[in-house]
Amino acid sequence: MSASLRHDLLDIFVGRATRRYGLSNVNQLQHALQAATLAEADGASPATVLASLLHDIGHMIHGLGDNPAGRGVDDVHEELGARWLAQHFGPEVSEPVRLHVAAKRYLCAVESDYFGKLASDSVRSLQLQGGLMSANEVEAFQRHPQQAEAVRLRRYDEAAKDPRATTPDFDHFLRHIEACRIQ
Repeated sequence: MSASLRHDLLDIFVGRATRRYGLSNVNQLQHALQAATLAEADGASPATVLASLLHDIGHMIHGLGDNPAGRGVDDVHEELGARWLAQHFGPEVSEPVRLHVAAKRYLCAVESDYFGKLASDSVRSLQLQGGLMSANEVEAFQRHPQQAEAVRLRRYDEAAKDPRATTPDFDHFLRHIEACRIQ
């Protein structure tokens, strides 16, 4: 693994991810580790495990300060994160990250009980992110080649907010980097 990429990821996640994750009782690092742990336990591919670990990287690299959603600002973290990740990884990692917000909008539109599963901060950000998808947006999302993995990632994302969860450390998941890196 590239020492530079490992250093950058450790700087972002270990150095900057100690802020609380939205309104939950976990921080960004705990949330990332829980999402990756859930993906791994589910038998997801190395790319999906890595995408689950890194899906909120955009929250930590934007310059909008803490909790922009609380101020009514959509930080478009999914786009920012996907662009950063696409410099290092293929679309199997970057596209589920780019689509994980769209997957929330999609699931709220197609599953009658999904909205009720959202944490209060996810409900607030949903409105900033465009609300439920329209029928045309649902059709377009369903045609995307990474749609299924984005939906998987979204489910891990929603479940990754347990302050008592135990997970492997960050390095445990970095073993997937070489398999997913752009050569």
